[in-house]
Amino acid sequence: MNIPGLEATGLMEAIDDRPRRILVITVVHDPRDSRIWFRQIDALLRRGWQVSYAAPLSDERPLTTDHLGPEERQRLRLIRLPRARGRNRLRAALSARSLVRREQGRHDVVLIHDPELLAATWGLQIPHLVWDVHEDTAGALAQKSWLPNVLREPVARAVRQAERWAEERFTLLLAETDYQQRFRKAHTVVPNAVVVPGDVLAPASEDRVVYLGSISEARGSHQLPQIGRMLRERTGGSVKLEVIGPTYDEQSTELMRSAHADNDLIWRGFLPADQALARLHGALAGLSLLQDTPNFRSSMPTKVVEYCAYGVPVITTPLPRAAQLVERGRAGLVVGWDSPHEVAAAVLELAAAKREAAEMGRRGHRLATAEYDWSRLSQRFLSELESVVGRSTARVERAQPSHA
Repeated sequence: MNIPGLEATGLMEAIDDRPRRILVITVVHDPRDSRIWFRQIDALLRRGWQVSYAAPLSDERPLTTDHLGPEERQRLRLIRLPRARGRNRLRAALSARSLVRREQGRHDVVLIHDPELLAATWGLQIPHLVWDVHEDTAGALAQKSWLPNVLREPVARAVRQAERWAEERFTLLLAETDYQQRFRKAHTVVPNAVVVPGDVLAPASEDRVVYLGSISEARGSHQLPQIGRMLRERTGGSVKLEVIGPTYDEQSTELMRSAHADNDLIWRGFLPADQALARLHGALAGLSLLQDTPNFRSSMPTKVVEYCAYGVPVITTPLPRAAQLVERGRAGLVVGWDSPHEVAAAVLELAAAKREAAEMGRRGHRLATAEYDWSRLSQRFLSELESVVGRSTARVERAQPSHA
């Protein structure tokens, strides 16, 4: 683009000097989702981007910005959207579509985190849209109680078609290497990672085993009261089970409340990511009890990586990726599906062998540092978005008429 009377390089420097702007949208995830809020948005703000974050914000669970500095807070704008829940998803999708139509021209990149937002953007010309693929959506439909069984297969096929449609039009980021099998082109993989502490602590003198993450039957919540009860009965209460995470259905909520009241476990509910991760320091073990579902089968549970990062031995069900990491790194123990007795026995084994448990934790920490440290992997995420901005800018310049 040539403008008489101006040095082209000076003009481009002025363009490059302005903060890059991004619109981040989710209507499904909790606004405090660790991948979105504590990792990606945090990295963008610290890089100097201006971030508009549109999410189902709640007065009951406010979004705190204590982990951000004053400059980062000034570059952050929050936008409230309805939440997509069960079959009540249309209002959220229409609100998101209206937002994108209104806001996209003010941003260099639009970053979406939910597959339903693909439908919300249908027909809109958004050359700078990025979809962060968190899960195997078609596989996850098998767990959705709100979707009738007769509709699950046709909806799954529609999701696969939507993925192929999105691949031809937008930039995709993948949370797992295995997700690449669903797509024809190669896409950048930004794994679920964690800021790995520089050192780890030995197991605490007060034995404590931790479950960290969302609580649902598919994640093994029905086993937690049994595990806690067995530990209490077999150790006289010296080994405690601490559960940190939110529930999203009445059944899981009542299960946790009852187990907490019976002293079978300590349920702390939702804690912000920094507070939740701080509770891992010194724990005897961390539990990952995910079931064998299509969505989980190809994923690395974030909690497994978090336990390793904080030097906590992992006790996991035999999901392929989790089991492979734990066994390769000799960072914990693998137990059977739906086997609370085996889980309790593994905890007691670690409690009786503190030195070996501590060594497992150190090996896990070394593995997380080498392969899952967000301090390093965030550069891959930022570089991909900056590349999108570069491609969008080049398209705009080619579309401008040149002047002799």
